Amino acid sequence: MRHFLPIAILALAAFGATAGGSYHFDDYSLFRSPAVVDPDGWRDLFRLDQTRPLTYFTFWLNYQVGGRSPAGYHVVNIALHVASALLLFRIARRIVALRAAFIAAAIFAVHPLLTQPVAYVFARGTLLMTALCLLSLGAWLRGRIWLSTAVFAAALLAKEECVAFPLFLLLLHFSASRARREFPAIAAMLALALAAGFRVLYAISLAPGAGAGSQAGMTPLAYLAAQGPVMARYLRQIVIPWGFSIDPQIGPYPAWQAIACWTALLASAALAARWFRNTRAGFWFLGGVVLLLPSSSILPAADLAADRRMYLPMIALSVAAGLLLERVDWRATAAIVAVLCGISIRYSMLWRTEQYLWTEAVELAPGKVRPRIQLSRAVEPQRALEILKEAESTAPSDPAIASEEGRIYLSAGMAPQALSAFGRALALAPGTAEAIQNRGVALLALGQAEAARQDFMRALQANPCLFEARINLRRMGAFGERAPWSCRLTLEELSKLANEK
Repeated sequence: MRHFLPIAILALAAFGATAGGSYHFDDYSLFRSPAVVDPDGWRDLFRLDQTRPLTYFTFWLNYQVGGRSPAGYHVVNIALHVASALLLFRIARRIVALRAAFIAAAIFAVHPLLTQPVAYVFARGTLLMTALCLLSLGAWLRGRIWLSTAVFAAALLAKEECVAFPLFLLLLHFSASRARREFPAIAAMLALALAAGFRVLYAISLAPGAGAGSQAGMTPLAYLAAQGPVMARYLRQIVIPWGFSIDPQIGPYPAWQAIACWTALLASAALAARWFRNTRAGFWFLGGVVLLLPSSSILPAADLAADRRMYLPMIALSVAAGLLLERVDWRATAAIVAVLCGISIRYSMLWRTEQYLWTEAVELAPGKVRPRIQLSRAVEPQRALEILKEAESTAPSDPAIASEEGRIYLSAGMAPQALSAFGRALALAPGTAEAIQNRGVALLALGQAEAARQDFMRALQANPCLFEARINLRRMGAFGERAPWSCRLTLEELSKLANEK
C-alpha cells in the first residue's frame, strides 16, 4: 500500500485536470452511434462487423448513467489509467527489483506521452486494452496461463491493437527461460489475434472511408517506410517529452531519412539483444517495440502517427527506463518524475478545451487542413470562416473545407449559402455519402423535402451505416415508427420500409 498510494497520487496529479475537459475530435461520433445512445444498443454490440464491443459497452454504460455530460467519460478514462499504473507496479515487482518497479510505474503514471489516451474519450479502447493485457500478464506470471489467455481474448474485444501481446509473452518465455508448457497457450493467443485481425479487416471493408487498410490512401510499403521516422519520433518524445499534438505534422519523408531511421532502430534492437536474458532492460525495450508493431508496421492507417498508440508499448518501455534509472541517485530520479508530471499537467490543461487544443495543433502543423477545420468548430462563426479561408488557400481542392463552411452557414440559418457550400463539396468528392447527406440537410432547410429525402436515400446507398441519414429520414417520417437502426438493411429493404410506413 505504501507504494500503491504514491503511484495513484502521481497519476491523478498528472492527469486529474482532464476530468473537467470537453469532448474532442471523434468523441462526438459516439453520440451518432445507436450502440451507444439506444437503450437497447448493447444488444447490437457483438455483431461480427462491430469492432471493440467491450469498449463500446463501457460507452453505452456511460451514456445510460450520465448521458452526454463529458465528466463521467473522462473519470472512467482516468480510473483506467490509475488502475494500469498500479497493475504495472504489481507485475513489474514480480520480475524486477522493487526500486526499478516503482520507478517504472511512476514514469508510466505521469509521462506526458500518455496524455492523449487519457484525455481523449474515444481512446478508451487503448486504456481498457492495456489494463486487460496487464491483468493477463499478471495471471501468466502466476502460472495461470489459460486464465491469461481468456483475459487476452477480452483485451482483443476492447481493441485489436494488442494482437502482438502473445509475441511479447514469447519474448518473456525465452528471456526468463520459462516452462515449455506455455507454448500451447501462446499458440492459442496467436490464433485469437489472427481471428481479431481478420475481423477488423472485414469491418473495414464494410465501412466506407474507414481510413485504414486499403482505404488508408497509401500502400503497405509506403506506410512501413514512414513508420521508421515515426517510431524514432515516439522514442525521442519519451526521452525529450515535448512537441505532443493531437494531429502532428508527419512526413513526407525522403527515402534516405526512412532508411536511416529504420537502420538506427534495427541497430538499437541488436544492441538491446545483448541485455535480453533474465528480463534485463534489453528485453523490455524489445518488448515495447514488438507491442508497437501492430500500428507501426505494414497495415496502413490514414494517420501516420498518434501518441495514443504508445500507451501499450509504454508498459514495457517504462520498465526498461526503471531498470536504467534504478542505480541513479533517488533525488535525480524524483526530479525526472516531477518534470514529467509538470509537463503532463500543462498538456492536461491544454486538453480541457477544444480551442486551446486545436490552436496549438495549428501552430505545430500549419500546413495541415484538419487542425484548422477542428479549430473552426471551437470559435465563433465569423472567425471560423476566416480560418477555413486560410485552410482553403492551402488546400483548395479539399472537400472537407467546403463541407465545414456549409455547416457554419447552416447553423447561422443561411440555408442558400449552405447549399452552395455543400454542393461545392459534393463536386469535389462526387458520390461521397457524407457530402450527399449534407446537401440533403440544406435542401430540407430550404423546404425541399422530397429532394432532401432522395439525397438521404442516396447517401445510404453509398454508405448503409451512415447514422445521420437514417436519423434524418426517421425525423421526416419516412419509416413511421419502424426506425431502421441496423446498417445491415439494404437500400431495397429501406425503400420497402419507407413505402410501408
